[in-house]
Amino acid sequence: MKVGALTWSGPLRGPGSRGRGCSGSGRAPRGCALRAEGLKVTAKAHPNLALVKYWGKVDEELNIPASSSISVNLSGAATTTTVVFVPGAEADSVTIDGQAAPSKAYLRVVKHLDRVRQLAGITTRAKVESWNDFPASAGIASSASAFAALSLAASRAAGLSLTERELSILARKGSGSACRSIPDGFVEFVAGSTDETAYARQLFPPEHWDLRIITVILEGGPKEVPSSEGHRAAQTSPFYAAWLAALPPTLETVRRALAERDLGTLGMAVERQAMAMHAVAMTSSPAGREWLSGIYYWAPGTVALIRAVQDWRRQGLRVYLTIDAGANVHLLCEAPDQGELEGELGRLLPALGGRYLVSRPAVGARIIGEE
Repeated sequence: MKVGALTWSGPLRGPGSRGRGCSGSGRAPRGCALRAEGLKVTAKAHPNLALVKYWGKVDEELNIPASSSISVNLSGAATTTTVVFVPGAEADSVTIDGQAAPSKAYLRVVKHLDRVRQLAGITTRAKVESWNDFPASAGIASSASAFAALSLAASRAAGLSLTERELSILARKGSGSACRSIPDGFVEFVAGSTDETAYARQLFPPEHWDLRIITVILEGGPKEVPSSEGHRAAQTSPFYAAWLAALPPTLETVRRALAERDLGTLGMAVERQAMAMHAVAMTSSPAGREWLSGIYYWAPGTVALIRAVQDWRRQGLRVYLTIDAGANVHLLCEAPDQGELEGELGRLLPALGGRYLVSRPAVGARIIGEE
């Protein structure tokens, strides 16, 4: 079953624009934030695919990774979030896809709202409504788009007018990958060493390269070992030091390949880097899971698709893959090869029980409504 890509209608306002009555300094004065109470703001953000991945963190509380990463925003999925601060409300209200947020998700959202309240100098509780236009089983992590949209909507509703860099720093604290969904197109998450120096910046706009990103969904259930545990366990792998040492030249190769629109160089670098990340995971020892010899995110269909991609390439189809912390596979190709690739997937996926979602490079977080 194919899941069709979405059409992006364009932003009403970018993440760096000023809120009502705000100075635009990035941190609103108390009076500005108070005047914003009751302002309902809706923001939209896309998830992103890491082309160069980070694995392991130097600061879990601030979500500062051990290395930089490069990603592309995905047009085929989005999260839309509305936030309003309600004077007199006794508690924050959070719904996700029309249902009360589960306890764990609720606490993460409230913690993020507390960060916004601290920046704005207010204590008012908020009402948050968030909608994903892709199913939880779509093989795309929703935390990036969710916290990017929440960061933009909540900060604007609180009267803040953050720069793109400041907004990415705020989003990063909710979810590390969320900072990459703030800028447009192809994005680098600069690892930095402090709260102020770990941020996301645009490398190229979405129209720079009309790539196709096809997410092949092989499994939709929860992972046995969450990514957060995988990050913590990374340092136990004997290959972790080599993984970190290889990242600077890989980042440079990918930056250059993106600049030159060189799919062959980009694809091989991205594919090998994904395999290296999984080699670290497979040789890690997650705490409290002594029965595991390593973290194995792949499923049988993952290996079958890896082999198929290599075979298609041997036959002349220019397609490359990457795999996040899960079983699902993301394929990269250029527009002229999309039809042939979809034909190959149509023949292969019924036997694997898979389906797919097509994306193009997308814009970052946007305000789409204020009232």
